Amino acid sequence: MGQAKIYYDSDADLGVLSNKKIVFLGFGNQGSAQAQNLRDSGIPNDQILIANRVDSYAETAKAKGFHVEHDFAKAAEVADVLFILIPDQVQPRVFNEQFSPKLKSNATIVVASGYNVFFNLLKFQPGQDVVMVAPRMIGSSVRSLHEKGRGFPCFVSVEQNGTGKGLDAALALSRAIGATKQGAIASSVREETVMDLFAEQALWPNIIMMFREAFNVLKDAGCSDEALCYEMWMSKEPAEIFERAADDGFVAQLKHHSTVSQFGQLSGSLKLEGGAMREHFKDILYNQILSGKFCEAFSQIEDDLDKEGDTNPLNELYKRSEEMELVKAEKRVRARLAGLL
Repeated sequence: MGQAKIYYDSDADLGVLSNKKIVFLGFGNQGSAQAQNLRDSGIPNDQILIANRVDSYAETAKAKGFHVEHDFAKAAEVADVLFILIPDQVQPRVFNEQFSPKLKSNATIVVASGYNVFFNLLKFQPGQDVVMVAPRMIGSSVRSLHEKGRGFPCFVSVEQNGTGKGLDAALALSRAIGATKQGAIASSVREETVMDLFAEQALWPNIIMMFREAFNVLKDAGCSDEALCYEMWMSKEPAEIFERAADDGFVAQLKHHSTVSQFGQLSGSLKLEGGAMREHFKDILYNQILSGKFCEAFSQIEDDLDKEGDTNPLNELYKRSEEMELVKAEKRVRARLAGLL
């Protein structure tokens, strides 16, 4: 695939949203940020409706001056545009059972994550537009950057063009939340989902494993818990490195390191052939993600994720992770330095 098309403010017409009732399903991290940005962009408050169950998020929405509807069927009936901004694992149940039957046949449905659309877990009508507007930052940054008059990276796509005007809607909504100021990148739910799941299931698990084993080797070599925790992550040096990589370039950021560090990192990385890791990554991509194997397995445990205690699979994973020496050592260090952290 060649270079992606990038859309800017000049490509989007906010007039497309005139007199449209825009419903946000969920007022969490992203919902709160995007709804406020939308309002700041000139969309009248009366055109915005927050659909949220009775909880602290709904109270926050009311405190910020938004209209809130707890009856999802009523919210669905009036929606010209629906942002689905609740967690991936609950979207199929909530959308398919409470929203889909009541939505207008020409409604625009907006997702910020491609997962449920890519794996065909949501039920849409043929005449509806299904678009993705997916900020690549957490909600607090989406909000703060917009307040500073700056944009943020965002993926945009049209996955179902029922009205024939899906792109117009997607770009208008992208501009309204502040995404086209920096440039909204043309993408797809396939691309977004593959990259997201690949990072979560291939890249970061290997990084966690490498930190775990490096910690063990250095611990066996006589390094203290305190020195290891601070050297490896608690000093926040890795965060600074990634920030420099974002600003200067993935490899170019090395120039901010000492000459010894630069030589060690470049010579060491270039010696590693990477073939076995590449095959491992391909196996995860094709046989776990794109095959649908992970999606099927995850769907079978979704209901258990709301449970308490060890019957929740996620809690069980956290419990197992606590057996890592790295985690045990970090707890000891944090307990000892509690007053200083």
